[in-house]
Amino acid sequence: MRDHGGDLGRAQACYGGGDWLDLSTGINPVPFPLPPLPARAFTALPAAEDIAALEGAAQAAYGTTAPAVAVAGAQAAIQLVPRLAAPGRARVLGPTYNEHAAALGAAGWQVETTSAPDDLAGTDLAVVVNPNNPDGRRLAADELARLAARVGQLVVDESFADPEPELSLLPRLGPGCANVVVLRSFGKFYGLAGGRLGFALSGAGLAERLRALAGPWAVSGPAIAIGRAALADGAWHAATTRRLIAAARRLDALAEAAGWRRVGGTVLFRTYDVGDAAAAQAALAQRQVWSRIFPWSASWLRLGLPGGDAGWRQLEAALEGDRPGR
Repeated sequence: MRDHGGDLGRAQACYGGGDWLDLSTGINPVPFPLPPLPARAFTALPAAEDIAALEGAAQAAYGTTAPAVAVAGAQAAIQLVPRLAAPGRARVLGPTYNEHAAALGAAGWQVETTSAPDDLAGTDLAVVVNPNNPDGRRLAADELARLAARVGQLVVDESFADPEPELSLLPRLGPGCANVVVLRSFGKFYGLAGGRLGFALSGAGLAERLRALAGPWAVSGPAIAIGRAALADGAWHAATTRRLIAAARRLDALAEAAGWRRVGGTVLFRTYDVGDAAAAQAALAQRQVWSRIFPWSASWLRLGLPGGDAGWRQLEAALEGDRPGR
């Protein structure tokens, strides 16, 4: 089932309008400040040298020499990956973001989901989301490197890895890599998901094929200008990582006080065992706080981070009202 967060319209249709706090996604609520954008970013087709400069900024930010291919968000790369090889057997380490299995299945792959990393070995294509959404499961880079030698093609989705660079496989990846593709989201950590920017990084041969599949002008002029500025701002990255770590700890404390048990997550979202997820989501929605639940779990609920004092107060009031005995 291709369900997603960010569906605030559904919440408003069910519970009414008003001042909603949307915590159903894992997007940084305090975005990178938009730089001044030149008029040509909107009026001219993106130039090859501008795209190359953006991709070079991504390589520098991610600490890799592997070629980067800019695409319209990590989702666009997920749609391209199944077309890199003839359909065969694919396994996805799950439960995880459902678009990987859906895109592979739509392209004719035989797709299985497994919760055991060892079960990925021997397949034509294996997918690992690292850190995982929604439970935050992490595989070390050494483990992923060993796995790459045991599968036809390894796809590692690092959409939530920006605050944890030590987890990334990219510093080990170079132009000669023949069977690994790493996906990175720009919009989640930088809080600019509407800009639709992401990257697929791989060896030179795979990168060339991905670029051909993506076609010309795969990203917009404004996205290129914003991405170049943000990826080069190491000070903002470091300060944002510290802020997100503190905010995630604050969220954990609120959830613990409400009687919820943390399952896992990243510093951009947390997933909790709340007992009855549908009931907890409904209770929060009555107080205009929107959360994420999953069709395959009756007890897990995921929350993103509030972005300011007003949001934190709204969440605290909603959780206070949901405590046992109140």
